[in-house]
Amino acid sequence: MLTPALSVIIPASNEADYIGTCLTALFASGPQNAEAIVVANGCRDATADVARSFTQAASAAGWTLIVLDLPQGGKPNALNHGDSMARAENRAYLDADVQVSPDLIAALIAGLAADRPLYVTGTARIPRAKSAVTRAYARFWQSLPFAQSNAPGYGLFAVNAKGRAQWAEFPAIISDDTFVRLQFQPTQRVQLPQTYLWPMIEGFAALTRVRRRQDAGVREINRLFPGLLAREARAPLTPPHLLALIARDPLGFASYAAVSLAVRLRKGRDWTRGR
Repeated sequence: MLTPALSVIIPASNEADYIGTCLTALFASGPQNAEAIVVANGCRDATADVARSFTQAASAAGWTLIVLDLPQGGKPNALNHGDSMARAENRAYLDADVQVSPDLIAALIAGLAADRPLYVTGTARIPRAKSAVTRAYARFWQSLPFAQSNAPGYGLFAVNAKGRAQWAEFPAIISDDTFVRLQFQPTQRVQLPQTYLWPMIEGFAALTRVRRRQDAGVREINRLFPGLLAREARAPLTPPHLLALIARDPLGFASYAAVSLAVRLRKGRDWTRGR
C-alpha cells in the first residue's frame, strides 16, 4: 500500500452536527494520496457513524478514511490514538468543526517539504456568528496580538517528520495546540495564505467558559513547562495600541472586556470546547 503524503488526525467528541461538513470540505480538496483519521472519543451521539458514512466519498476523492470510536473522552488521548494509526510522516491535526479551503491541503503538503522541523498552518477565517455578542467579540479578538501573530494555528496545524519528533506523546493538558506550537521557534512556524473556517462559540456564557478554559490552559503550560511561553514571540499589546483598537471598534472591545471581567469574577471549571 502506498504511504500517504499526509495523515489528518481529527479528534471528535460529540461532533455529529459538524463532522460531516468537516469531512466534506476535506475530501473536496482533491485526491492527495492522504488519509483522514477521525477519533471519536467519549461520544454520546452518532459522531462515529456519521464519519463512517463518508467512507465511499473519501475513496472517490483519493483519500483513505479511518474511524476510531473510543469509549473514553479526552482530546490528548484521542490525538495519541490517532497518531498511533497514522502512516504518513507528515501529520495534520484538525478540529472537527473546521472547514478547509479546497487548496489548503495541497499547500500544507508542499509547505512541509523541507529538511528541518516545520509547523505549518493556513490562515483562519471566523465565519459570521449568529450571536451579536460573539460577532463583536470575534471581531476584536482577531485584532489582538495573538491572532495577528505568525501561524497561531488554532483549529488546524501540520508538522513534518522532524517537526513531529519535537515532542513524544501529547501530554494530558488543556492547551495541546499551544503546547505543540511552542515546541517550534518562531522561524520554524509558517502561515500559508490558503484559508480555513474556524467557528467561534455562540453567546456570552459560552464565550466566558471557553475563555476561562483558555486562560487555565496557559497557566498550566507555564507551571508544567517553565520557559516554554517565551517562544510565543508575539508583539506586546501596548497602551497606545490598545487605545487604537478600542477607538476602531468600541463595541468589540466592550464585548471582549465583559467576557474578560466575567472570567475574573467567577472562578470555576465549567469549561467547554474551544468552538
